[in-house]
Amino acid sequence: MDGYDVWFPEKGRECTEGGEALTETRAEGTATVERGREPFPWSWYAVWTHSHCEQAVYDQLVERGFRSFLPIINVWSRRRGVKRLIPAPMFPSYLFLRHQMDKGTYLDLSRVKGVVRVLGERWDRLSPIPDDEIDAIERAASGRRRILPFPYMTEGQRARITAGPLTGVEGILVESRTKQGLLVLSVNLLQRSVAVVVDGTEVTPA
Repeated sequence: MDGYDVWFPEKGRECTEGGEALTETRAEGTATVERGREPFPWSWYAVWTHSHCEQAVYDQLVERGFRSFLPIINVWSRRRGVKRLIPAPMFPSYLFLRHQMDKGTYLDLSRVKGVVRVLGERWDRLSPIPDDEIDAIERAASGRRRILPFPYMTEGQRARITAGPLTGVEGILVESRTKQGLLVLSVNLLQRSVAVVVDGTEVTPA
């Protein structure tokens, strides 16, 4: 289980290949677009980027006033025989933004250098990500617990953390020990998962 931690960027950081940012909040505007009679809601969306462009895309989105989230973990890398921890995106080639989407906004996002597209069929049929999935990832990233890449899962025993900084977070418990367990958090749209190392005594069936 060694070698994976949440990495917290410091002020004045330099840009790295893998990206190194957490949540950046900007004021949400008031513009709406009609879809029949109802405006599109504020939602989280997944932005698919070119390889190693996550940080560059994140920086551009922040500059344009978007609320963006690029979760980061540390992974072991061996270069020239030396093993060391390096920061890397939790979900390679993806980051998240929260916005009230309309066609103009979608086109603006499509023009950002490094963006492939926002996930969905088209601009008015995008695939929003449930708030609770992003909330769980945000809390895990800020909870200073070890986080490991993990195969995406859709079946298994759901569990809820009952103590500590992640109280209330739910996921799939795939390994249970007296002192330690793994709680799997998933973003279903991406079909990607990560595993958070938790105290086995802090978990109960959800």
